[in-house]
Amino acid sequence: MDSLEWDVLVIGGGIAGASIGYEIAAGARVGLLEMEPTLGYHTTGRSAATWLETYGNSTVRALTSASRAFLVHPPDTFKPPLAAPLPLLYIAGEGRGEAIDALHAEVSDRTSDARILDGPEAERVNALLRPGCVERAMLEPGALEVNVHELHQGYCRGLRRRGGTTLASARVTSARRLGDRWEVVDANGRRFRARVVVNAAGAWCDLVATVFGAAPVGIAPLRRSVFVVAAPAYERAHMPLTVDIDDRFYVKPEGVQFLCSPADETLQEPGDARPDEVEIARAIDDINAVMRLDIRHVRRAWAGLRSFTPDRTPVVGFDPAVDGLFWYAGQGGYGIQLCPAMARTGAALISGRPVPRDVLDRGLDVAALGARTR
Repeated sequence: MDSLEWDVLVIGGGIAGASIGYEIAAGARVGLLEMEPTLGYHTTGRSAATWLETYGNSTVRALTSASRAFLVHPPDTFKPPLAAPLPLLYIAGEGRGEAIDALHAEVSDRTSDARILDGPEAERVNALLRPGCVERAMLEPGALEVNVHELHQGYCRGLRRRGGTTLASARVTSARRLGDRWEVVDANGRRFRARVVVNAAGAWCDLVATVFGAAPVGIAPLRRSVFVVAAPAYERAHMPLTVDIDDRFYVKPEGVQFLCSPADETLQEPGDARPDEVEIARAIDDINAVMRLDIRHVRRAWAGLRSFTPDRTPVVGFDPAVDGLFWYAGQGGYGIQLCPAMARTGAALISGRPVPRDVLDRGLDVAALGARTR
């Protein structure tokens, strides 16, 4: 069988692989391989779909901040709107107010409109909060809800329009370096060649790396459960995304229902994640204790994997020991909100161009993204 040949081969068809493939294809021939029959089947298709400038560490927040303009004013290949306003309210119960103060001090330099609220003020922002249950809160009024499906599909359309090729049901089984190129074989026996391979395989990134002879970076796939409940019709129109400061739950208005999560993080092997019924029951108790939702019935539930590196910072860069292997891994729970800026950054590093100035101006330390194999 003849080989398909490109300049860059991307492994992984989720939001990570699709976004960096799109950006690379502006100046190179790109192929993208996805092991599942459809692109974006795992984590991307199960995301809670938000843009939160105060979420994550300093590297994540810099990339998130630099992604806002793209989400609000996307290129023509994307069908707007990709994002809509959805304020974020962090809440802290009795004795946990200092955690709100600490978060505000950490993020206020970049998110200047974030402000601290006392309990009664928080109750006015979220009328479903039970009186007296919140000691202190922080409001991020500029947070957004993201149309994940259209964002992902826009990247896939854009990649194809730029001449890129996408192949599903193409699980990589072997690879070898031939001169200055990789020869990659999938489970169907098809052969592909490329000068650079981008490892954007999400929870499978460490497993894919071993096929190329690279050391792992310590990807930890953490399961997160999500469930949907009915929403009181008279309240949902103006309710913010509400997040417990200790990550015990969040509640997000979504149409005629609420999307909720116990914010669980359970380590599991890469695979098709299933929701944790025990964690969901715990979250229902916690939510009912502080909000007047009186949840008694779950309409449906699902789970996804959020893949983190040990320091919770994405890895974007060439492997230090394996020629032509580029890491694009560890987006964790931030992949949707930071993908525009991270994809532009990754594409620049692959091509040898300077990292975009607007991304650097948001405070990104490019060195923090370097491959940290163990």
